Amino acid sequence: MCGIVGYIGQKEANGILIDGLKRMEYRGYDSAGIAVLDKGSIFSLKRVGKVMELAKAQTKFHHHGPIGIGHTRWATHGNVSERNAHPHLSDGNRFAVVHNGIIENYLQIKAFLTEKNYRFTSDTDTETLANLIDYHYQKAPYLSFAEIVRKTLLHIEGTYGIAVMSKIFADEIVVARKSSPLLIGVGEGENIIASDAAAVARYTRCVVYLNDGEIASVRSDNFSITTLHENAVDVIRHELDWEIRDMDLEGYPHYMLKEIVEQPFVIENAMRGRFTADGCSAKFGGISLTPQELRTVDRLLFCACGSAYHACLAGKYLIEKYARIPVDVEYASEFRYRNAPLQRNTLVFVVSQSGETIDTLAALHEAKRRGYTVLGITNVVGSTIARATDAGIYQHAGLEMGVASTKAFASQITILSMLALLLARIHDMDAIAGLQYVQALKSLPAITNEILKLSDPIRMIAEKYYECERFLFLGRQAMYPIALEGALKLKEIAYVHAEAFPTAEMKHGPIALISDETVCLFIATQNELLDKTMNNIQEVKARGGKVIAIVNNDCIAWEVFCDEVLTIPEVHPGINPIVSVIPLQFFAYYIGILRGCDVDRPRNLAKSVTVE
Repeated sequence: MCGIVGYIGQKEANGILIDGLKRMEYRGYDSAGIAVLDKGSIFSLKRVGKVMELAKAQTKFHHHGPIGIGHTRWATHGNVSERNAHPHLSDGNRFAVVHNGIIENYLQIKAFLTEKNYRFTSDTDTETLANLIDYHYQKAPYLSFAEIVRKTLLHIEGTYGIAVMSKIFADEIVVARKSSPLLIGVGEGENIIASDAAAVARYTRCVVYLNDGEIASVRSDNFSITTLHENAVDVIRHELDWEIRDMDLEGYPHYMLKEIVEQPFVIENAMRGRFTADGCSAKFGGISLTPQELRTVDRLLFCACGSAYHACLAGKYLIEKYARIPVDVEYASEFRYRNAPLQRNTLVFVVSQSGETIDTLAALHEAKRRGYTVLGITNVVGSTIARATDAGIYQHAGLEMGVASTKAFASQITILSMLALLLARIHDMDAIAGLQYVQALKSLPAITNEILKLSDPIRMIAEKYYECERFLFLGRQAMYPIALEGALKLKEIAYVHAEAFPTAEMKHGPIALISDETVCLFIATQNELLDKTMNNIQEVKARGGKVIAIVNNDCIAWEVFCDEVLTIPEVHPGINPIVSVIPLQFFAYYIGILRGCDVDRPRNLAKSVTVE
C-alpha cells in the first residue's frame, strides 16, 4: 500500500527520493514526505495530497544531502494531515522512520514511553517506533545502529517494512521487514531502498529482496543482511525483468488506457514458450509436479483477492469443464480465518499480481502449515509469494501502473485457461481437442487487437449512461466471473454502485432493483444459453430497465429487445472470458473519465494491499 524509498550514496538525495515516490504513486496514498540528513541534522518536508505538491514544496526546501528517506502514506492510524504523514522523527530529532504496516501494540509502547517523558506529535503507530528506537539508543549508545533497531523490533507486534536514518549514525540506513515488502537496489557507490522495484528501476536493474524477519545495514558502498536473531543470510541478487518504458505513458492520457491496449502483447507474453512441441497442450516450466503427480490431484483450491479472485473463478469454470477436476475458489482473507476442510490430494494455488497481498500470503502460510503443496501465480519476480511457494507460474505482464487491474487480469485468465488445457490433456482430452484449444489460445492476440477497435463505439455507449447511478452486470457460467470483474471495475474507476449476478439469479431477488434508472449489462456470448438470456433481457425491459448486451452473433432479436448491442467475435469457450472482459474495461474507463474521476489512482484504493 504505502511506499518507501531511501537513498545513500554520493548524489543529492532529494531528487531521487521525489522521483522514487512518483514511481510508486500507482500504489495508492494520501500524503507524502521526505527527510534528509544535512550538516549533521535531520530535516523533513511533508505534504498532504499528491507527490507533485511535495515536489513543488521541495524547490523551496533548502536542505540537501546524500542520505535520505521518503514515504507515501495510506492512512491507517490518524487522519490525513501533515503531522501524521511520514517520515516521523523521534523526540530530540535523532532518528527518522518511514514505515509500512501496522504496529498492533503501539498504544502500550506509547504509554510506556510517555512515562519516560517522550513527547508525541502525531496520532500514528509509526511515531512510537521512532521514539522506541531512541529509547534503546539512550539505554545503550555504544551499540551499532542495526543492533539498536534490532532490539526495538523484538518488542514490536504487528507488521512492518521500515527504513531508519539517524544523525548519530550518519553513514548508514537500517531497514527491516515483516510481512511488508522491502528491497535494496544495488548501484555503483550508491544503494537505494524501496518497497517497490519501480522506485529503483531507473537507477539499477540489480535488486535484493528482504525476507520476513530480516534486517539490513545499508551504506553507500555495501550492505549486510542478517535475521532479527542474528543469523547470517545468503544474499540472492535478482535482475529486474520488465522494461523502464512500462513506467511511461508513451503518449496515452492514462495508464489504464495504455494497459488495456497492451493486452494483446501481454497475452502473447503469458503464452510464449508454454506450448508443447506437438501443439496439443500447454506446459509450465515453473510447475515442479510431473504429469503423474498432477494426475493424482483430486481437487484444486485457489486463494486470491479482488480481480485475481475473479480470474480464479473464471479458471474454475474452465478447469471443471475441460479437466473434470473439482475446483474451490476462496477469498484469501476468509480462508486464513476459517477451518476449511481440505481433501488429502488437494493442490493449492495462490494468485496475486504483486505477490505481496497480505491476505493471500496468510492463506499461503496456512495451506503450507497444513502440509499442502502450494503453487503461485504472480507477476513480480522475487516477490514474497514467488519466494514462499513451492513452485509457480510468472505472468510476464510487465509493470502494471494503473491501480485497477486490466492487463494483469487478462494475463491471469490466460494462464488459468492454459492450466485447464494442461490438466485436461493429462486426464481425458484427446489430441484433436487439445490442438483446437491451442490454436484458439494462439489466436488470442489477433482477436484482442480486433476488440480494441471497439473503443469508440464503447465510448459512445458510455456517453449515454455515465450519469446513471445503478448498474447490474449479468453473465452465465464462465461469464459470471467476468460480470463480477466488470462491476468491480466500474466501482473502482467511476465510484458507481454496481453489482453482478449469474443471469438466472436476477429473478431471485435482484429483479426488485429494476426500474427506469437501472442499467443492466448482459454478457451474452454463450450460444447454448442465448434463449435463456433473452428471456431475462425481456424481464428487464418489461420493468423499464435499460439493457446493454455484449453478444457474438447478429441475431435480429438483440436489436429489438436491447437498448445497446456490442458485437464481439465468437471464439472457443476456453478463451471466451478473456475476450469478453475487454469491452467491460473500456466501459469502466470511459464512464470514469466522463465522471471526472482519476482512473489511474482511484480514491481510497491501493495497488498492493499489504495491511489487513
